[in-house]
Amino acid sequence: MFELTFAGLAVIMALVLILPFSVKRVEEELELFLLLMGAAAMTVSGLWSWHAAREAAAEPLKISAAVLAAGFLFRAGKSGVRRGVGLLEEKLGLRHSVFALIAALGFLSSLLTAIIAALLLCEVIRRMDLDRPARVKLAVYGCYAIGLGAALTPIGEPLSTIITSKLQGPPHEAGFFWLARLLGAWVTPAIIAAAALAAYRGPLGRGDRGSRKPEDAPESTGGLFLRAGKVYLFVAALVFLGTGLAPAADRLIPALRDWQLYWLGTASAALDNATLAAAGIVPSMGREQILSFTLSLLVSGGMLIPGNIPNIISADALGIKSREWALAALPPGAALLAAYFLALKVLN
Repeated sequence: MFELTFAGLAVIMALVLILPFSVKRVEEELELFLLLMGAAAMTVSGLWSWHAAREAAAEPLKISAAVLAAGFLFRAGKSGVRRGVGLLEEKLGLRHSVFALIAALGFLSSLLTAIIAALLLCEVIRRMDLDRPARVKLAVYGCYAIGLGAALTPIGEPLSTIITSKLQGPPHEAGFFWLARLLGAWVTPAIIAAAALAAYRGPLGRGDRGSRKPEDAPESTGGLFLRAGKVYLFVAALVFLGTGLAPAADRLIPALRDWQLYWLGTASAALDNATLAAAGIVPSMGREQILSFTLSLLVSGGMLIPGNIPNIISADALGIKSREWALAALPPGAALLAAYFLALKVLN
């Protein structure tokens, strides 16, 4: 019986990984597609219940409320943001400004939270006079920096909250700074590298200052509520998808070797890295196992839009499609995964 369930869940994961890049309608309606896939996973696993429905309804509320509140705040203060960005560019130049902003958001995201850092990133990008390829590049590398940095404290993002909670007892006794001590030396170079690649690798094309970009036009109240609603649907879909796929993860993960666990983490690109952290991190794991699995989750979470909350927020706010994100995010993500894997083999 489990074999049939596992086969059905494998088909669902394959559809989640393939269809957003091969079917234009799916790419355009990604939130609804993921919601359908989440419902299918719940059905195949036989996990429908009022508790699961309430959790999926409640989990996105804080995130969508933060997106809505920030939307109103940034709409009111957008002239101040533009002046601030202009002053920074005047003092440092465009490329140095981009480096400083992305590095700062990466390191501060563990205190600001990944949600607020991502919203700030989007607002800064929207106020810069950049062409579309440059905006996509800045969003992708900025989200890599934010996703890595936010993991340093349990308030930064859901993944770090889950890991700290699961390891707070013996033998790890994880406290507020436990993840910072575990990950700090590993993610710091990656944050700096993400900021440097965004700022100094390739062109940062300027937009046409004489024409007003649609995404720079004043947002209507309806538009702000629509964005928050889309984020709500996205997160609810990932809750259903993660819950529905949990039986397969619970059966598969304990049987894996360390290197297999590392590469399994790449599934978080499509699943949301917090979901796999909840399924895969257990107190009986050694420190090295936790380190390698967490690094894999953090990097893979930046590779596709569903991988983490900053990606979801940024892609929606800036109108970035699945294929655009993947083309910009997969090469650096694959390189960082390989670099971490080799470093872990050598140092541990």
